[in-house]
Amino acid sequence: MLERLNIFIVSIAIVLMFSSPVFAESTMEDFEVWGNVTAIGSLAPVNQNLKNFRFWLEGQGRFGNDASQFSQSLMRPGVGYAVNDKTTVWLGYAWAPTAQPFALKHPFNEHRIWQQVLWADNFSFGRVTSRSRLEQRFFDESAPGDSDVAHRFRQFFKLAVPMPFVSPKVSFIIQDEIFVNLTNTDRGIFNGFDQNRIFSGLAYRFNQIVTGEVGYMNQYYNRPHSARPDQMVHILGVNLFLNY
Repeated sequence: MLERLNIFIVSIAIVLMFSSPVFAESTMEDFEVWGNVTAIGSLAPVNQNLKNFRFWLEGQGRFGNDASQFSQSLMRPGVGYAVNDKTTVWLGYAWAPTAQPFALKHPFNEHRIWQQVLWADNFSFGRVTSRSRLEQRFFDESAPGDSDVAHRFRQFFKLAVPMPFVSPKVSFIIQDEIFVNLTNTDRGIFNGFDQNRIFSGLAYRFNQIVTGEVGYMNQYYNRPHSARPDQMVHILGVNLFLNY
């Protein structure tokens, strides 16, 4: 019965994943490759008095323009506190040096302060994760435009469905994250829907610490009142997660 339920969930997820929504005819497209390594763990090994505190270390590399050039890197450290065994609250910083084609004309550095609530729990059908994140985005003087702070909200949901009929170490992954701008700035950032990212793929648990994921991500950019049209990006995502 459980195996049939897993197959049903995976089938529905695949249909939703590859259903083609209708967007404007002027939408640009690109193929990209994104790599990600994220390490999350407890500070208890440092000091038992810090057993409820967590660390977050994340690094990404993104290749755009049909994956032909290195376009953006992202480094995102943070610290968290475990409210209980399912919920943690976080505060951190991110640095994202950005070049073309992500940058319209000139390379620039983006700095972010971020806060988030992370919740995860196991159910009979799989593991569900929810992440609600707020970002305050700053852009240095090398970027064209104004230095206004841009505020953004991100809501992320992830479902990991075990596939024991393939291997006890394999799971099917389906996730979605929506980005909403909360302010207008002179840089051409407008209040409202910013982008959506939906990912589908397979995860393999190498051991108690290391899990790898590979799959396809579809990213849609909304660019109202911009010199560039909306954009649809097809991404090969390769992720490595370390849980200490």
